[in-house]
Amino acid sequence: MIFNDRVDAAEKLAKKLEWLRGEDPIILAIPRGGVIIGDVIAKALGAKLDIIVSRKVGAPYNPELAIGAVMHDGSFFPNTDIIEAMNVPKKYIEQQVASELKEINRRLMKFRGTKDYRLEGKTVVLVDDGIATGATIFVTLQWLKRQNPKRLVVAIPVGPKDTIEKLSRVAEVVVLDSPSFFNAVGEYYDTFEQVDDYRVIEIMSSYGYRPKISK
Repeated sequence: MIFNDRVDAAEKLAKKLEWLRGEDPIILAIPRGGVIIGDVIAKALGAKLDIIVSRKVGAPYNPELAIGAVMHDGSFFPNTDIIEAMNVPKKYIEQQVASELKEINRRLMKFRGTKDYRLEGKTVVLVDDGIATGATIFVTLQWLKRQNPKRLVVAIPVGPKDTIEKLSRVAEVVVLDSPSFFNAVGEYYDTFEQVDDYRVIEIMSSYGYRPKISK
């Protein structure tokens, strides 16, 4: 399945989520591309949009390869197989986690204006524009489960079949396409332009958030 752009993917995904309308869900988007998806879904369901920031920890000399991901409270979800195969030093991981934590906190304040969440007893729908290894999604789910939501759903347009199967063991999953052979999320979109911070801030402001932009 090829989507025209993120809006097209989100509209198709929103139709698959109509059953959640009565649960007054919180749509929790992963910036930046996931915010476009989340905005469309939130409007379609008459729901509240929020964001959650997790950051990939890249491998030495290959930052695009995720050796894990980290949350704003310091929770680290390791990709153990890759760490062991590459013999990644513990010190390197600690340094990268510390660096990514600074970026997470910067983004939370820039996009939300606060680091506080109230998700207990809520139906939470975690959305992004697609996943590959799922490292950031898994660490986010790990954190979300500790917030005691009533229901936890992951909704994405596309992701590899093996990753989707792993996700389905820890949350309800709604996905439009899960190919067995998967390379990159962008290959499933005709248009997959980078989403800048200003667009995210514009969307979040429309939901009543007061982002705090550092000078």
